[in-house]
Amino acid sequence: MTTVRLNSADPVSFDADALIVGFRSGPDGPRPATGAEALDTAFGGKLAASLAAMGFTAKPGEVAKVPAFGAITAPLLVAVGLGETSDTEGLRRAAGAAVRSLDGTTRAALALPADSAADAEAVALGALLGAYSFSRYRTGGDRKDPVAELTVLSPLPSGDAGQAAERATVLSESVALVRDLVNTPPSDLWPARFAEIAEQTGGEAGLSVEVLDDKQLKDGGYGGLVGVGQGSVNPPRLVRLSYTHPDATKTLAFVGKGITFDSGGLSLKPSASMDWMKSDMGGAGAVFGALVGIARLGLPVNVVGYLCLAENLPSGTAQRPSDVIHSYSGKTVEVLDTDAEGRLVLMDGIARAAEDGPDLIVDVATLTGAQIVALGWRTAGVMANDDAIRELVVDVATQAGEGAWGMPLPEELRKGLDSPIADIANLQPERWGSMLAAGIFLKEFVPDGVRWAHIDMAGPAFNKSEPHGYTPKGGTGAITRTLIGLAERHASI
Repeated sequence: MTTVRLNSADPVSFDADALIVGFRSGPDGPRPATGAEALDTAFGGKLAASLAAMGFTAKPGEVAKVPAFGAITAPLLVAVGLGETSDTEGLRRAAGAAVRSLDGTTRAALALPADSAADAEAVALGALLGAYSFSRYRTGGDRKDPVAELTVLSPLPSGDAGQAAERATVLSESVALVRDLVNTPPSDLWPARFAEIAEQTGGEAGLSVEVLDDKQLKDGGYGGLVGVGQGSVNPPRLVRLSYTHPDATKTLAFVGKGITFDSGGLSLKPSASMDWMKSDMGGAGAVFGALVGIARLGLPVNVVGYLCLAENLPSGTAQRPSDVIHSYSGKTVEVLDTDAEGRLVLMDGIARAAEDGPDLIVDVATLTGAQIVALGWRTAGVMANDDAIRELVVDVATQAGEGAWGMPLPEELRKGLDSPIADIANLQPERWGSMLAAGIFLKEFVPDGVRWAHIDMAGPAFNKSEPHGYTPKGGTGAITRTLIGLAERHASI
């Protein structure tokens, strides 16, 4: 496990295996950022010129390594680009990119701009997220060991430094928990196993945990969860996590889609779209990770989380296109496509969450491929039944450094969900606006007067391309920090 601390020591004489410093870009080439001036002096004022000669321009996230040759105590200097300017997210990404570049390094120090508590926390968090590695299944020599000790060099007083390091640690470990779950193959993470992990880890964090098994779900009228899971030998589960605080005046409910593997069911996906469907439980993972983080931070807000867990597989017992299911809310749903299964488990979770009387319900899901078509791999779509809530979620996500964009719920799309035999169909016949139609479907199961937001993060939950910033390849832990941020906002109201 990687640890982080803050220290006000001089970076020139600080004892570490590698020292990370920031550089700004400009028309005259790279120049030392705040915290790196003394280092340039230690290199005889020629460090920036040497980096420029290597082709280093200090663009955001660019990394260059230089042997120190005794100019500083650390044997290796790692320069990372900050661009012309950088906000807290730019610092997070730069710290993550630099730490990711270190292989076989045990101790690293970061002399990036960290004069304020927010900047120091950003550097610490980015470094911790960048140090993440998932090597559980590697047995050979290519197993990567992450940096063990990180030190952020900052002039902050000890109290502020300790708080910044503590919050960065909690956030990074919450995200790492989600990344681990998303990266775990479905052979080792089926619904009951996910529920067991939630019981153990959630209990250790101080959460109350309740698990409904498949019989209880059937008896309780959770037709969406039962229908989606009935094709698998691994039956569905609904996990309820609860965190309470004696000073809380607000209650939030988070609902996560937890399809531990999605084949599409009888509406089978093409194989090229199936190999990364272990990530289809990323919404439930984000809810779980957020609840653990909220409990560890001790936020004065009440939060309940629902993990809607099922495995969507084809078999002789699987749900069929044209089946009609009875949801927990009492509404009937005609299933036109068994690959539109996420909304079916979420509709039950949303209706159940409303019974807790929350001030806000937020559901999180890798819901539609249309989200990727519309917004790409790094930006989640946010919909809501209240414009102010939609903008709040987008703002909190932006502050956390997680891409999000507000989307509408056009009334005219509701007609496309009409069914001739049930209250609603789970899919509109046309492709156009299908991300928005999925949000409109979910809105049908939110009781009147309850504020609700929907986050579709089909792309952001799993990085299929190369690592970038503090984001690794594979599971990203996306939206976990947004949910924690929402809890913090409501704790302060």
